[in-house]
Amino acid sequence: MAISKQRKEEVQALYADWLKRSEAVILVEYSGVNMKSLDNIRAKIREAGGEFHVIKNTLARRVFAENGMEIPQDYLVKSTAISFAFTDPASTAKALTDATKGNEFVKVKGGFMGGKALDAAQVKMLSDMPPLPVMRATLLGVLQAPAGKLVRTIAEPARGLAAVVQAFTEKSGSPAAA
Repeated sequence: MAISKQRKEEVQALYADWLKRSEAVILVEYSGVNMKSLDNIRAKIREAGGEFHVIKNTLARRVFAENGMEIPQDYLVKSTAISFAFTDPASTAKALTDATKGNEFVKVKGGFMGGKALDAAQVKMLSDMPPLPVMRATLLGVLQAPAGKLVRTIAEPARGLAAVVQAFTEKSGSPAAA
């Protein structure tokens, strides 16, 4: 069923907006996949804060060209679906990888992050990275470690003195000392 020119322009504007807002874009080739599997992929990616849509290659080529992104020719052949990562590229890539695991009909073609093209291996490495909250927690732990060590170092002489005073008090207060 053909869609009107106005509807094509609306979809193109929507994809252009999503492309500008997204931190990463992942292109996927699908063939022989049923709608239930595609809906499952969509749901997992939405949980990760992204969008997943089947897109026409000519429309994708236009949207990328409008945004000044050079797209490799082999990315837009056969059937194409596109995943937009709005919040965390690593968790969107991981959700896509997990949703397509065991499905030989879905194959990652490549993607874009920071305006630069990624190949399938780089997208795989992106999916292996920990999610953003885990990275933040790790960084916070690294930043807090020196401060914690400094506090313990400063408090240690006072703690040692308190232990000596307590030991002396216990010794003088014992019945054997009286």
